[in-house]
Amino acid sequence: MTRVLVVEDDADLALALRTLLTQAGHEVIHADNGRDGLRLLFAERPALMVLDIGLPQLNGWEVLERTRDLSDLPVLLLTARGAESDRVRGLRAGADDYLPKPFGNDELLARVEALLRRSAPTRWAGDSFDDGLRLVPDRRSAVWQGHEARLSDIEYRLLQVLVRNRGRVITTDQLLDRVWDDPQGTGRERVKFAVLRLRRKLRQAAGDEAADPLEAVRGLGYRYRANGEGEGDPDREGAEGP
Repeated sequence: MTRVLVVEDDADLALALRTLLTQAGHEVIHADNGRDGLRLLFAERPALMVLDIGLPQLNGWEVLERTRDLSDLPVLLLTARGAESDRVRGLRAGADDYLPKPFGNDELLARVEALLRRSAPTRWAGDSFDDGLRLVPDRRSAVWQGHEARLSDIEYRLLQVLVRNRGRVITTDQLLDRVWDDPQGTGRERVKFAVLRLRRKLRQAAGDEAADPLEAVRGLGYRYRANGEGEGDPDREGAEGP
């Protein structure tokens, strides 16, 4: 049974969501404010969070920001704010999907199932990946093969996005949008050089010039290699990147 955290302050809607998700075979835990939502998030470690934006104590944006600092948990934003600017803000802030109210029950269930189906097991701050990487959000650093690499804010966000999508290629334009907030794709060279700096820091931390978990996929973008797959990356610092 998959555990879903619903953070929603409307009692009627929260009950409806609990009933709908429970009937679909999920275990549902509920918080009616942002602070309790964060507390349950880290106490219960659900597989997915359905998050409202207009919450008391801590609003949904604050909850999402703190969640993304400490976890790659799938997040579905559920809110009355249906304007395009709000949807874009939510996705750039790290939400995995966005569903404005009012919504259809079948659509919500389909989106929940799609997020659960395509998401890798959630990683939490302090967790180590199978190949020895650990993100340290409060220090904006990464521990790689037992050694800490101090990163800039951009380098940390870049690594975080790649790790959250481990095994999948993230295009240069997608990285510009998610890391630099540059959806128009200008300044594409900045991605190449930021990746080079990040890889160099990881290798220096490991004391091994061949040791880093990132791969440049020529003409497409970059990916974090899950469990060391795809070794022998042809695009090293001297090669032409995407």
